[in-house]
Amino acid sequence: MIIIPILIFIFYLFIFLKLESKKRSDPESTTTKISIVVAAKNEELNVETLFNSLVKLDYPKNFYEVIFVDDNSTDATFNTLSSLTKDLSNFKVIRAIDKKYEGKRGALQIGIDASLHNNIVITDADCKVSSGLLKSYSGHFNYWNKFVFGVAPYVQKKSFVNSVACFDNFWVHLLTFSFSYHGLPYSAAARNMGFDKRAFNEVGGYSKTTDTLSGDDDLLLREVVKNKMKVGLITNENAFVFSTAKQSIKELIHQKSRHTSTSNYYTKKVKFNLGLWHFVNYFMLASVFLIPLNFEYIYLFLFKMIMDIFIVKHFMRMFSYKFSAVQIIYLQLTYELLLIVYFIKGLFSKTKW
Repeated sequence: MIIIPILIFIFYLFIFLKLESKKRSDPESTTTKISIVVAAKNEELNVETLFNSLVKLDYPKNFYEVIFVDDNSTDATFNTLSSLTKDLSNFKVIRAIDKKYEGKRGALQIGIDASLHNNIVITDADCKVSSGLLKSYSGHFNYWNKFVFGVAPYVQKKSFVNSVACFDNFWVHLLTFSFSYHGLPYSAAARNMGFDKRAFNEVGGYSKTTDTLSGDDDLLLREVVKNKMKVGLITNENAFVFSTAKQSIKELIHQKSRHTSTSNYYTKKVKFNLGLWHFVNYFMLASVFLIPLNFEYIYLFLFKMIMDIFIVKHFMRMFSYKFSAVQIIYLQLTYELLLIVYFIKGLFSKTKW
């Protein structure tokens, strides 16, 4: 009884460890013309940070454009962006008028339709991109990848809520990147993703991602996988896209429950593998309550604690994080408990953009 979950855990550990070979093979180039599309809604306080990072991209100016789509903001987002970009020929700001789809996907669709280039990169208005972002995307597009996504860490700060959010984000990245590396891509951070526009149109664009108002990035990836298109992963730290985590536990739970609700639309194979991984982890955690029945269950619990520390320590820098051993123990317990909260709330919550 004890050996089976341990063997399953070790199986997933090998899946994680294989990801290391990916980091050594990230291509770069400056030969691809790229359109960056950003949807912004009431982001007047954030867009200048993003803008300042975009103008510092280490990429030929005549090989990329940036399209900001103001999605009916009620603040000064449009005016702020217009002022920032007025002297730059490769930057433009448009309004989201007559959206075809609800939410952010509708604004993004308008930006994609207005783009000059076939290769599209998407990020969010509250982000800061690294200077090598487009070099990495260009390299992957040159390898005929139709859908590409990269690392999107939160800025780490000294607060409990921030630590919880960062730790959750670490596990999201490790699972999504590891599964994708083994041919099971199921999720991507919309603040660091890109695709071939012809392939995007071939799978129906956002028309098949309307199952839920959130999760258009995951559902778009689902359609790419269904059509057996090539998916690329960017792990180059010079292509990271940083953003700020939610500052309250209430905001975090709302955000994560919204994202978790999208998992209902994953493929059966992905659901099975994610479900098995989480089931084994919960069983190992619950084994501490079985110790009075059989003392050997303590080894199962200790095995999980030790392996959690090893995994996080081993991979955290790959995704731009740093956690102490003590932090890992209490954050891992918090993370596993909150997953249940996210799932339950995701069943009943309504999404707004």
